[in-house]
Amino acid sequence: MPEKIAVVYSEEYADHDTGAHVESPERGPAIAAALKGAPFAHSLEWVSPAPAAVQHIAAIHDPAYIEFVKKSCAAARGGIRHLNPDTAICARSYDVALLAAGGVTGAIDRVLDGRNAHFFAVVRPPGHHAEFSESLGFCLFNNIAIGARYAIEEKGLERVFILDWDVHHGNGTQHSLDADPSVFFCSFHQFPHYPGTGRAEEFGRGDGLGYTLNFPMPAGSGNADYLHLMRDIVKPAMEKFKPQLVLVSAGFDAHTADPLSSIDLTESAYAAMTRIMQDAAPGAPLGLVLEGGYNLRTLASSAAAAAGALAGLPAPADDAHGAPSAAALKLARFHAAEHPFLNQ
Repeated sequence: MPEKIAVVYSEEYADHDTGAHVESPERGPAIAAALKGAPFAHSLEWVSPAPAAVQHIAAIHDPAYIEFVKKSCAAARGGIRHLNPDTAICARSYDVALLAAGGVTGAIDRVLDGRNAHFFAVVRPPGHHAEFSESLGFCLFNNIAIGARYAIEEKGLERVFILDWDVHHGNGTQHSLDADPSVFFCSFHQFPHYPGTGRAEEFGRGDGLGYTLNFPMPAGSGNADYLHLMRDIVKPAMEKFKPQLVLVSAGFDAHTADPLSSIDLTESAYAAMTRIMQDAAPGAPLGLVLEGGYNLRTLASSAAAAAGALAGLPAPADDAHGAPSAAALKLARFHAAEHPFLNQ
């Protein structure tokens, strides 16, 4: 039984130069330093990524869009350009984006082939806002959606569960996969907030109806709210779905000190959510895929808390988190009564 956690990381991720931008090249090194100095560092195996095959990117993105990104980056030689007001690129960004997606598919290979128990892909640029043919919100290619599709089409899995705990809704991931019953997508996100999607009533579409679960959280929501919903709604959904692989869009920008949000999570919530998922799917590898997080100090400490849970450190005591808010209880009641999958 493999014990080590694969940490996918490359100094080349810093070559995606965004200039004066919150999604900065310093994010990866901040996490890497925290993991290397953590008490569970002996449980980590550092893995260098390889670029994703374009065919795997094209399983999620329009080939014309892939070529557009490639040409736009080539045209940025000597400076920084923008695909949209939020998303900066440089000449190396296309190659680095392939390396980010490839870091996820390669990590999936490792856990499904038995080389590692779980993984943490410390990749950039992030991906969960990237749509079929459009870059949004700092994202070029949708790393986690590419990974889920790869696990199904190339590795033969039948059930992949994605939890997105980034403070922003994973619009690109949902829209790429919400008609596919082999992928269950669940998102916690501040609402209303960028990008404006992810209402509780969005349950999926077509054959995928019932395989989307959204928690639009009001500003000020904290640990107790998230953990109540994780235990009462997400865990039963996971236990019923029986995933063979669990992937997390691990943005740490819902931390109370992050500059881009008004959600009040602390490091202990990320550890506790990770352990809840492990308990809900004990036979499934779990992979964290970096998304947001823009306070370097709390990004590093929150990432280390989640990785520590992956490595087997105990979750914090329940009594540290208090009672859930009325808003969280209302969301729990809504999904318990209305969500198609939970009421099958």
